[in-house]
Amino acid sequence: MTDTDLTTLPPNFYPTYETCPSISPLCPVKATTLGYSPNLPVNVFLAVGFGLFGIITLLTGLWKKTWGFSTTVAAGCILECVGYIGRVLLSENAWNADAFKMQIVAIVLGPTLVCVGLYLTLRHIVISLNPEMSRIAPRLYPIFFVPADVSCLVIQAIGGGVAAAAGRDNYDILKHGNRIIMAGIVLQVLVLGAFGGLAGDYLVRVRKGFKQNPGMEGSALWKDGKFRGFLWAMGGAYAALLIRCVYRIAEMAGGWGNHIMQHESSFVVLESFMVLIACGLLACAAPGLLFPEMSHDQRVKNMGKGRQQGGVDVESGAGEKTAGTGASASPSDTERRPGTGEGI
Repeated sequence: MTDTDLTTLPPNFYPTYETCPSISPLCPVKATTLGYSPNLPVNVFLAVGFGLFGIITLLTGLWKKTWGFSTTVAAGCILECVGYIGRVLLSENAWNADAFKMQIVAIVLGPTLVCVGLYLTLRHIVISLNPEMSRIAPRLYPIFFVPADVSCLVIQAIGGGVAAAAGRDNYDILKHGNRIIMAGIVLQVLVLGAFGGLAGDYLVRVRKGFKQNPGMEGSALWKDGKFRGFLWAMGGAYAALLIRCVYRIAEMAGGWGNHIMQHESSFVVLESFMVLIACGLLACAAPGLLFPEMSHDQRVKNMGKGRQQGGVDVESGAGEKTAGTGASASPSDTERRPGTGEGI
């Protein structure tokens, strides 16, 4: 059946997720919002991949006690897995309304939670390397970026819910849902851009400082091969998530059912695999493995050293001094106060 066949449908009949139980001559796949039946092997692979990375991230987090990072990233992976299970169901029946709603909501929200994991790492990197090189106090990074990302999550969740409820039956409500999702994704790109700018600025300043003064505080960690691998992995995950968000803006700009949305290959490459790469990097290069300073046990150990040496919390502002000594507070000595855990 071709697109022109839609003009020969019975009077007052239009194929929707309510009127079409399955693909048939009256309900062609081209009339669905996606315009195609998702590729079954690809989506099975993606569902398994996200599920596997979610389990790895969660187990590593439990083992190394990186609570905040592992919880948010694993939750994002699980949402992605649920979303691609929805697309597996759509490959069997493109008019499955529940599966369509499942994949809309889960795939839109999953990457936002993964971004939170990225945002949590910057504070710990700054504290462990050299907080005096940061333009702002380390504690301010998560205070700004996590609520901002949660705002993106809430906005996109509202938009996804509105769009899923409308299906393709109520086009006006569908457009409103699309605009809300667009607003959330645009905000997410802005937040990611600000994060990348601040992180890049800090790393450039640190690199320049270590070149000028090789013995500066944090130089040993900067030269550590595992830590450098961790930085590269975080950078790769950041780039993949940014590409995904920019693609989503282009995809949603034309409204539901536009030609970009109905092009499966671009979705798989620029949405699915970008997020899968990000989740894979965060799972395999988890901070508990390559950046142990972020683990709970290491922070407790450093906190004990800070007590013995009379240190103060460097998170309250870059460049604070140790009480009564006039020496710069070491991030390894003063990284955490009692009861903070990993925090945000």
